[in-house]
Amino acid sequence: MSNKMWGGRFATGPDAIMEEINASIGFDQRLFRQDIAGSIAHATMLAETGILTQKDRDAIVVGLNEVLAEIESGSFTFSRALEDIHMNVESRLREKIGDAAGRLHTARSRNDQVATDFKLYVRDTIDTLVVQVHTLQLALVTRAEEEADTIMPGFTHLQSAQPVTFGHHLLAYVEMLGRDAGRLLDARKRLNESPLGSAALAGTPYPINRERTAEQLGFDRPTANSLDAVSDRDFILETLAAAAICAMHLSRFAEEMVIWSSAQFGFVRLSDKFTTGSSIMPQKRNPDAAELVRAKIGRILGALTSLLVVMKGLPLAYSKDMQEDKEVAFDALDALSLSLAAMTGMVGDMVPNRERMRVSAAAGFSTATDIADWLVRELNIPFRDAHHITGQIVALAEQKNCGLEGLTIEDFKFIDQRIDSRIHKVLTVEASVAARQSYGGTAPANVLIQAARWKTILTGQPHDPKPLSKKKHGGHGDGGVE
Repeated sequence: MSNKMWGGRFATGPDAIMEEINASIGFDQRLFRQDIAGSIAHATMLAETGILTQKDRDAIVVGLNEVLAEIESGSFTFSRALEDIHMNVESRLREKIGDAAGRLHTARSRNDQVATDFKLYVRDTIDTLVVQVHTLQLALVTRAEEEADTIMPGFTHLQSAQPVTFGHHLLAYVEMLGRDAGRLLDARKRLNESPLGSAALAGTPYPINRERTAEQLGFDRPTANSLDAVSDRDFILETLAAAAICAMHLSRFAEEMVIWSSAQFGFVRLSDKFTTGSSIMPQKRNPDAAELVRAKIGRILGALTSLLVVMKGLPLAYSKDMQEDKEVAFDALDALSLSLAAMTGMVGDMVPNRERMRVSAAAGFSTATDIADWLVRELNIPFRDAHHITGQIVALAEQKNCGLEGLTIEDFKFIDQRIDSRIHKVLTVEASVAARQSYGGTAPANVLIQAARWKTILTGQPHDPKPLSKKKHGGHGDGGVE
């Protein structure tokens, strides 16, 4: 039998292999809400312009809403023989209302229909992802306020560098996520043009009102070029690029979760909700959720690369290659959504070991830069000379097998006679972080100011900085790690 959806051009139906490679209903069925919304908008516009009777329009809208209810209830049967979501919906509509369903496709094509559906889906997904990003940011900001004066080592090259506050470290991810949300919203802004009415590639001779369908579907305007409208997939490429960058940020944070929760570091404890055990080692608490978040960047970046390769050689306008856009995109955006949810849960549940962090922050001569800064500030020694003097002080501490705070004033004067007892005030990790009050610095007061700023941004309500806490640092009873 010929394929009735294709019309009279084909005398026989497709080969089984052709049907297998051609069908997309297995994955594009998730576009059903967007497809039906687009069809309702199109039918309404056709009736308003006199192309379709009001009676047919009303029958189409009632029928489409019935199809929507069937799909949402799970009673709808999807057919591979009908290829995609568009044909499945239209076929069921025809069973319900008869010939009026055949008039719905006037002045449009599956080319502009699928572009419209996919844009609507991506737009909806971006809105959800941005909410998830903001939720994670708010969780981080809340923890940053709690840990504004919790001292931890700051690293470069994963080597102890200078003391920082845990709150400051968490706020670094808030900044990254803020850029991620901005990129997603930028992609949303650019995609918000309606392809509907571009038809197959050249537009349509019917007197349609594309501004009206764009308005009904929440688009800012219709697309200005029909060739571009049906062949453009920049909107999903840009969204996947933003998703890949966001996933990379989550992966970096997940890597730190894995490191911090290890026995060797012991900075945080992850709850039972986000860890698993071992089949043979009863003592194990594996940070599996963090590890899986770390891995998701691979499939998200893979989706972006895959679609770029698909699109790079396509002439205008539509080619069937573009059917490969959805499956990878759905998978990637699902993966990002799940990663954001998992990371939000881990941030809320993690328990820091403040004393372990502080001890680690004081190790490795982490206040050496503070000595150099003191020599410049108090003794007017050029920084390069101060750097050299400080290197000698560190070498002496290594020779004496003690920390910088263990050196006596005589030890300091042995290196340079100009040094006096005031130097001891800058040797503690508390003094080090408190001194870094430059804008964007790690000082606890700065952390609280930045946390309040972000709370204002994220909630839309003004927030004043919280007062600095006076918490005591503890061991295992204060977030210890087994």
